[in-house]
Amino acid sequence: MATTVSAREVLRHFDLDLPTDLYGNGHINTTYLVESTPRYILQRINTEIFKKPDEVMANIQAVTAHLRRKILEAGGDPNRETLTLIPTEDGLSYYEAPDGSCFRLYRFIENAVSYDAAETPEMFAASAHAFGKFQRMLADFPSDRLYETIPRFHDTGDRLRQFREALAEDRVGRASSCQPEIDFVLAHAGEVHVVTDAIADGSVPLRVTHNDTKLNNVMLDAKTGEGVCVIDLDTVMPGSLLYDYGDSLRFGASTGAEDERDLSKISFDLTYFEAYTDAFLAELGSTITPREVELLPFSAKLLTLECGMRFLTDHLNGDTYFRIHRENHNLDRCRTQFKLIADMEGKMDQMAAIVARCCKAYGIGK
Repeated sequence: MATTVSAREVLRHFDLDLPTDLYGNGHINTTYLVESTPRYILQRINTEIFKKPDEVMANIQAVTAHLRRKILEAGGDPNRETLTLIPTEDGLSYYEAPDGSCFRLYRFIENAVSYDAAETPEMFAASAHAFGKFQRMLADFPSDRLYETIPRFHDTGDRLRQFREALAEDRVGRASSCQPEIDFVLAHAGEVHVVTDAIADGSVPLRVTHNDTKLNNVMLDAKTGEGVCVIDLDTVMPGSLLYDYGDSLRFGASTGAEDERDLSKISFDLTYFEAYTDAFLAELGSTITPREVELLPFSAKLLTLECGMRFLTDHLNGDTYFRIHRENHNLDRCRTQFKLIADMEGKMDQMAAIVARCCKAYGIGK
């Protein structure tokens, strides 16, 4: 949504009057760097996607306040290890302009960088430490205090329902050209309720989850490479840690790009899987339950299936959600996900053995 209010004008409502420059390569919110001392990040919230910015900001405010307390108790630096919201002159967590556009201001995290892809297993492990620590520090936060900012976001059963509807409608006549992919989804339909059923029966607890655990949502220390801070908290809401873990591996342990057309380049890298799993469990320790441990390998497969279904659904619907840059782009994305699943299925025993080995190293499950 275009906005008529200038970033500099917005800053006056945060008691600042400084120039700004566009910053970063995010696809959802519009981000500006405020050159001051200290520096700040100004963001316009995409209200086309987040239709209730008050709920998004209430979640962020509650979660970051909890994290700050935990970080201080551990002797850390809350201005560096979690996002720091700067209130408006009126003491609010965000500013709503007369045209309806919404802005928030964060303190800039200095001497830290983010990457779009893990160049080494060690870099991937650094992100796992950050996400695992994020989960551990929020383990005692009551998830029912949070709003569901995107309803049923990781409800894979509901994603299957949407896929079936798109297939039945076949609104742009594409179903006949992607029958192998359709058959792949239908063959895996019996697996989509595993995690939601476990949440329902209480064997998998409902937790505070990030829900967008890509590598570039962790700031890494520019000198040490260690994970410093988890960012992009717009999708923080109740969920399962299996969603965060599984989605990290879906993206980070793939040997190829998400839209790679040469499927021979796509496989699931067990070295990256082990690096991430070891670091993640090292942080979680005894806060993870036996059923969560059992479902860790499966969750990587499930989140990959969910993402592949979403790409295929959008392809059948005429590419109305994901931005495309070439013909059949969403179908290409879908095929990489399904190739990744096929490779995972041949490695499930090895993945389970890696999880067991890591659990033993950290005394989990004794």
